[in-house]
Amino acid sequence: MKVYVLRIGHRPERDKRITTHVGLVARAFGANGFVLGDIDDRKVVESLSKVLKSWGGSMEIISGVNSIKFIEDWKKNNGEVIHLTMYGLPVDYVIDEIRKSRKHKLIIVGAEKVPSVYYKLTDYNVSIGNQPHSEVSALAIFLDRLFEGKELYKRYPKSRIEVIPQDSGKKVVLKQ
Repeated sequence: MKVYVLRIGHRPERDKRITTHVGLVARAFGANGFVLGDIDDRKVVESLSKVLKSWGGSMEIISGVNSIKFIEDWKKNNGEVIHLTMYGLPVDYVIDEIRKSRKHKLIIVGAEKVPSVYYKLTDYNVSIGNQPHSEVSALAIFLDRLFEGKELYKRYPKSRIEVIPQDSGKKVVLKQ
């Protein structure tokens, strides 16, 4: 099962840090790909690419694609679409069903007010609580539930930097 995160509604001047953080969480919490829909923001792509180069991993980064077409193609290829929204069903009500399906997952994370078409295109509208909160935290919680915490112990091939967990202080290994 592959997991991709689609960021919609990105506004380059307002959202560049948050969108980059959505991509960082996608990578750190086990996603195979990050898609920036409807706009090609090279700064976000470059930031995520630098992290991949230093910290390892092989997350695919796609930028500037038509979000609606990407979702439709995903579904045509037998993938399922999950939209994270505070208006959806609670994650605990649907996560077992989502996890049991071995279909590839496309997780939609919005920036601005999400147009209603996205609610209709998805297989699941999932909430991480029904109060306003950060899309970054919603994605982290959802991916953690999806992977049952296993993503926290993932090792990244080709990393140049690795943190060695310590009970006191910090230990960082720099590789050549």
